[in-house]
Amino acid sequence: MATQKPQRSPAEIEDIILRKIFLVSLIDSMENDSRIVYFEMTAAEILSEGKELRLSRDLMERVLIDRLSDQFPSAEPPFPYLIGCYRRAYDEGKKISSMKDKAVKSELESVVKQAKKLAVSYCRIHLGNPDMFPNWDANKSNNVSPLLPLVFSEVSSSVDGFGGSGRTGGIGCPPGFLEEFFRDSDFDSLDPILKQLYEDLRGNVLKVSALGNFQQPLRALLFFISFPIGAKSLVNHPWWIPKGAYLNGRVIEMTSILGPFFHVSPLPDHTIFKSEPDVGQQCFSEALTRRSADLLSSFTTIKTVMNNLYDGLTEVLLCLLKNTETRENVLEYLAEVVNKNSSRAHIQVNPISCASSGMFVNLSAIMLRLCEPFLDANLTKRDKIDPKYVFYNTRLDLRGLTALHASSEEVAEWLNKDNPGRSDGSRQYSDGENRLLQSQEATSSGNYAGGPSLLQSNKPMSSCSGKAKYPFICECFFMTARVLNLGLLKAFSDFKHLVQDISRCEDSLSTLKTMQGQAPSPQLELDIARLEKEIELYSQEKLCYEAQILRDGGLLQHALSFYRLMVAWLVGLVGGFKMPLPSTCPMEFACMPEHFMEDAMELLIFASQIPKAFDGILLDDFMNFIIM
Repeated sequence: MATQKPQRSPAEIEDIILRKIFLVSLIDSMENDSRIVYFEMTAAEILSEGKELRLSRDLMERVLIDRLSDQFPSAEPPFPYLIGCYRRAYDEGKKISSMKDKAVKSELESVVKQAKKLAVSYCRIHLGNPDMFPNWDANKSNNVSPLLPLVFSEVSSSVDGFGGSGRTGGIGCPPGFLEEFFRDSDFDSLDPILKQLYEDLRGNVLKVSALGNFQQPLRALLFFISFPIGAKSLVNHPWWIPKGAYLNGRVIEMTSILGPFFHVSPLPDHTIFKSEPDVGQQCFSEALTRRSADLLSSFTTIKTVMNNLYDGLTEVLLCLLKNTETRENVLEYLAEVVNKNSSRAHIQVNPISCASSGMFVNLSAIMLRLCEPFLDANLTKRDKIDPKYVFYNTRLDLRGLTALHASSEEVAEWLNKDNPGRSDGSRQYSDGENRLLQSQEATSSGNYAGGPSLLQSNKPMSSCSGKAKYPFICECFFMTARVLNLGLLKAFSDFKHLVQDISRCEDSLSTLKTMQGQAPSPQLELDIARLEKEIELYSQEKLCYEAQILRDGGLLQHALSFYRLMVAWLVGLVGGFKMPLPSTCPMEFACMPEHFMEDAMELLIFASQIPKAFDGILLDDFMNFIIM
């Protein structure tokens, strides 16, 4: 009877496992696997130190550095090699878990854990300092971080709808690798790696339409900011809020990290910034001859993907807002987007200097989602909204907007009375009054382009520095009011103008066809063809607006709920729903921006033309407001 081979010692098992993990050998055994590297010099050094030619935890890092520091024929480049090390360590860990000897099992689990930790650590070193180790990767010319395909493969498993195919470049992500990579590290090591990843994500979404692959980068963004280091790195990125003398609304949209995510939309944009695939062309070309079922299918698709975008971006903002280290940065970003796009309130909007309608409709939907907690039926949080925010906040430029029922002189006088005891800041304050007087002479709301805070007061929850502090509900309320004015309400106006343009073109076309019937001419034929093409393009644009706004009942109902709070709050400034009205108009009400009331009424009129828009909306507050 054959005798069994003697059992291997723990040291021998450790040597075998580490050779498998790191694909190295200290003995020239003519291995069949071409990836295995024989370390002749290292072996000689170990022998000279009087040690056995076995790999152990003490030699692990030394061997790894030797492997990464030299180029070996048929061996993998550093990044895929280190990912492979982690994966092999994970596989060996699974085998070890079934061992019966608990002492040996515990010892080997510790070795495998250390091997994984080393692989992750050297991945960070390699990505943070790409030139430290020789890198003969064929894709070196590609500046995209090699970590991004791994992240995509991780987040793609549950991607639904568009963007389901992960461009992983043949590399799957070993279980637990990314978690360990981002969790167990310091900010300075990970910050340069994350900055590159955020730039790559921005590049992935730039000029991507609602039918493109935006969900994968969006999920990757959510993954990164789920780690505190990732959130901190994002808001400290130079492109979080771009700087520069030529900064405008469009520059923020196209160059900030979040801007291209907000730009994803079916709405038409200027040719220079046009996204692909073309939604109008793909979903609504030759709409007049299409079956209604096809159009409904397109509407449903667009509504679904846009709500996916809204949900994802809301989650991004909420994640950053809940983190006290990043909350201020989010509010600053949103305020900068609003302030730099104030000219979107004008009748004619310059598409080169202003962000797209798509961005602002998206932002409208997302801000309304952020408002949901205080849009309850009883409006219990409205006391948190401080009217003084309009004049004393240091973030939003609201002071230049046309007031409801007060001249600029009356506003300045009221503010002066409200701040009788000025000492240090008196000069700064009078400058503020002068700016206020100049800005309120502007004929259209939203054209004030002031800088930082001009008026300071220690009344509304002031901090020791004299800078006014406001609760999030108050900040969110006023930001949403501005975003809706520049976004959703502006889109309603654009939609109405589009309908009018189509009507005019159809009238002209009808006239030309009549003329062509009476006296045909080549020029008339050309004019008819041109008009037909114009009507086709206008119709595509109209259906894109309809898909994102009119067909999304949830968006309209959220907006109606917000403006219900708006009218109830405005009425509260004059003492509540009661008649007769006060003999003199309270200044807090009179000084509020005029567009607050106008937008509420515009939305009400627009929604009244859309079936089921008022379902579940309490209209009593609107009716009382109109009567008053």
